[in-house]
Amino acid sequence: MTREEVFALIREHLADELDVEPGRIHEHTRFKQDLEADSLDLYTLVQELEDSYGVSMSDEQAAQIQTVGQAVDFVLAHTPATS
Repeated sequence: MTREEVFALIREHLADELDVEPGRIHEHTRFKQDLEADSLDLYTLVQELEDSYGVSMSDEQAAQIQTVGQAVDFVLAHTPATS
């Protein structure tokens, strides 16, 4: 899985969930400040990442992720290896 694939999934989810144009979402986009995401929006994003990629994210880890790029980095670093 590539960085671009993970970014595309996250962007698609956020655009749908928050009803924003996908073109507004970049790696440096901040969830709360730029997209006005609330805690429920962020919770559903975490659930989506866990379901789609098999990653596990604690509440503490989720709280540290402020931008779309940081979410992509987390998924790439924590996705279980497939054989």
